[in-house]
Amino acid sequence: MNQHKYLRAYMAGIVVPTIVLVIAVTAFCITRYVYDFPIPLERVMIFPMAVVPNLWGLWNMLFIASHSRTHLPIGFHGALLPFLLGPLGIMLTLAIDFQIPGFATHIFPILALVGLAAYYLIWKYVVSFLNTVLGIA
Repeated sequence: MNQHKYLRAYMAGIVVPTIVLVIAVTAFCITRYVYDFPIPLERVMIFPMAVVPNLWGLWNMLFIASHSRTHLPIGFHGALLPFLLGPLGIMLTLAIDFQIPGFATHIFPILALVGLAAYYLIWKYVVSFLNTVLGIA
């Protein structure tokens, strides 16, 4: 099963963010339309729905392509992805003039560390498992 190694890597990479986005959009729709939550998150939801799964897939393809040269562990490789996604998300909020609540700046350092740990663990266990199942790791 050596054919289409990078296609399988891409598909293994998009699984986790796609599942998380389905859950997030469901929670958003329930909150927004059932409970009349007044924040218009529709404007910023396009970025995660379009870019994040594709970047995860491309990031996994990059891992497969570069692992023989770099020997970087997959968890550490995955923990580097927020350093690309974070600035892109900030640029999006600035481009569409989306107001971030003031309390977010106070909890950002804690959430950043939790996010890095989550990315490390998800890539180390889930994406690595999917790569193994697909025969590319």
